Amino acid sequence: MISSKCFIIAEAGVNHNGNINIAKMLIDAAVEAGVDAIKFQTFKADGLVTKKAPKAEYQKETTGSGNQYEMLKKLELSMEEHLTLKEYCHKKGILFISTPFDFESVDLLEKLNMPLYKISSGDLTNIPLLKYIAKKNKPIILSTGMANLGEVEDAVECIRNISNSELTLLHCTSNYPTNYKDVNLNAMITLKNAFKLEVGYSDHTLGIEIPIAAVAMGAKVIEKHFTLDRYMEGPDHESSLEPEELKEMVKSIRNIENAFGDGMKKCNKNEEKSKLVSRKSIVAKRAIQIGEIIRKDMLDFKRPANGIEPKWVDDIIGKKAICPIEKDVCIEWRKIGD
Repeated sequence: MISSKCFIIAEAGVNHNGNINIAKMLIDAAVEAGVDAIKFQTFKADGLVTKKAPKAEYQKETTGSGNQYEMLKKLELSMEEHLTLKEYCHKKGILFISTPFDFESVDLLEKLNMPLYKISSGDLTNIPLLKYIAKKNKPIILSTGMANLGEVEDAVECIRNISNSELTLLHCTSNYPTNYKDVNLNAMITLKNAFKLEVGYSDHTLGIEIPIAAVAMGAKVIEKHFTLDRYMEGPDHESSLEPEELKEMVKSIRNIENAFGDGMKKCNKNEEKSKLVSRKSIVAKRAIQIGEIIRKDMLDFKRPANGIEPKWVDDIIGKKAICPIEKDVCIEWRKIGD
């Protein structure tokens, strides 16, 4: 899964509002943006939350009163709807993935031959679910929001003890939206150094600056929530990108990747013409006659770079002009001798 290009996941999540047609429109928008995969969420409310589980503060702000169970029950996707969306993604040429939140959901995704598993931050400490997913021997992308390094270590060890499959860790701050001061992008580097794994970033900030910065710092996976309209009703729309913003994020990430280069410091072939007009040569400060011995006060350094380079000035001082050299003309080796 991991390549030299950053793997960009458009997180549709539950922004389909339980409507298959909105889900298809989200797929269309993700394709238009040029992402690598679109991700949904697979769960049954009965297997995910208790009947009276309270909402997160941001969910209260975006969806009003009530509990998580009532909210999530409206956002479930059936097996048939999962199949429809997977087939639609295949038709549109985009990878369909989904985050399972319980054992039954893992089984559902296995039936759909899910190519990889994305595990949410909320399940990082859910060792039984981690073991269940690891046994599928598929690549795993694991978000690490709300976790300290020891908890991440426990999860990584659990997965590694069961499977040698590819594992990628996503740094994440589980606030919706996340303030810039709470992002702590350097923690992504800490994860990379601590576990010697590929890392990425799951973003909940407003805007596109932070995921772009994460790619510049070495993120190999970026996950970003998006919606058709952030003013739609639902828990996650408000902190999601709209289609044009998602498209701009992808474009910016790909531009950064093109700018990485091979790391070799050299004159780029497209710089060669600039070198001629930007660098300087040794030029005659005054007219120099045949036979004159060249002194430092006869010389100056000016553009263009079609004469002797300034670094050789000490080597030409004391030599003799073997032909007339006009004032303000570049000095060439063929014009001087011993």
